[in-house]
Amino acid sequence: MAFLPPPGYQPYYNPTLPYNREIPGGLRSGMSIYVQGVASSHMKRFHVNFVLPGGDIAFHFNPRFDGWDKVVFNTKQGGNWGKEERKRSMPFRKGDAFELVFTVLDEHYKVIVNGSPFYEYGHRIPLQKVTHLQVDGDLELQSINFLGGGPSPGPFPMGIPAHPGPGPVHGRSPHELPTMEGPPVFNPPVPFLGRIQGGLTPRKTIVIKGLVTQHASSVTINFKAAQSNDVALHINSRLPEGVVVRNSYLGGKWGKEERNISFNPFTRGQYFDLSIRCGHDRFKVFANGQHIFDYAHRFAAFQRVDAVEIKGDLSLSYVQI
Repeated sequence: MAFLPPPGYQPYYNPTLPYNREIPGGLRSGMSIYVQGVASSHMKRFHVNFVLPGGDIAFHFNPRFDGWDKVVFNTKQGGNWGKEERKRSMPFRKGDAFELVFTVLDEHYKVIVNGSPFYEYGHRIPLQKVTHLQVDGDLELQSINFLGGGPSPGPFPMGIPAHPGPGPVHGRSPHELPTMEGPPVFNPPVPFLGRIQGGLTPRKTIVIKGLVTQHASSVTINFKAAQSNDVALHINSRLPEGVVVRNSYLGGKWGKEERNISFNPFTRGQYFDLSIRCGHDRFKVFANGQHIFDYAHRFAAFQRVDAVEIKGDLSLSYVQI
C-alpha cells in the first residue's frame, strides 16, 4: 500500500549513506529540512552539505568529536573553503537519537538540534543556487523530510522547529513539491489540541512528528467531534505492554479494541513520524512511510470530526493538520 504524503511534505525514510539527492523544488526561504538519525557510538564526525551544481557548498555543517568537541560551519566557493565558523559545543551524544532541523530564512540558515536553537549561519551564496543535500559520516539516518517553502511563503508559524528503502516514498517529481495546505505547528506543548478546519474530508492527512520520552508509559492520539465529545479514532500506545490500542468512544461508550499492528512505532527515547490519512471508509495509518494499520470508520459522519488531541509521555516537534 503506497504512502502518499500531504502537499508540501516530502519524506525519505531509511536512506543509505552517503545521501546525495536533489532538494524537491530547490531550496527556498521558509523551507525546513528535518534530519533524524542516531549518532554512532564511535562517532568522530559527520556532515550535512547544501550543495550547488559543480560541487560548491553553500553551507557545510560538520560536528567533530576530536578531543575539542565542536561544530564547524563553512562555505566552499570556486573549489576553495572560506573562513571557518566554529562553536565549541556538542549537541550530539554518541549512540543517541537526534533530530536536526535546518530552517531556511532570507538572511541565514537557522540550526535547531533536539528542539533547541543552536546556530545561525549567514548566507555567503544565494540560497536559490542550492540544488542538492548531502549527508555522510558516522551516523545512521532514519529519515530526511523537506517541509514547505515556496516562492511566496505565508507567515512563518510561531515557535521553532524541534527536533521503506532509500528514495522518495512516491513518484512525484522533485520539481513538484507544492506549498503546505495549512500552517504547520512547530514544537507545540503537550497536551495538544488542534482544530481541523471544516472537519475531516477524504484524503485529508494529518502528520505528527515527536519524541517518546525515556520513561514513557502512554501516548494517546484522539480524533474528536468537539460538539458531541465522540472520539472517532483513539490511538493509545501502552509502552509497558508494548501494544497500540485503537478504539472509538461513541455515545458515551467505548467500543471493541483493535490491537493487531504490523510494527509498533512508539519506542522510549525514539522519534516517530506518523501520518494518518482519512479515506471514505477507513483511516489508513503510516509510520515512517510504512503502513501499520487500517481502522474502519465507526463514526459514519466523520466530516464532523474537527479536533485532534495528542497527550501523554512525549514531546512534539511538528504537527500538520
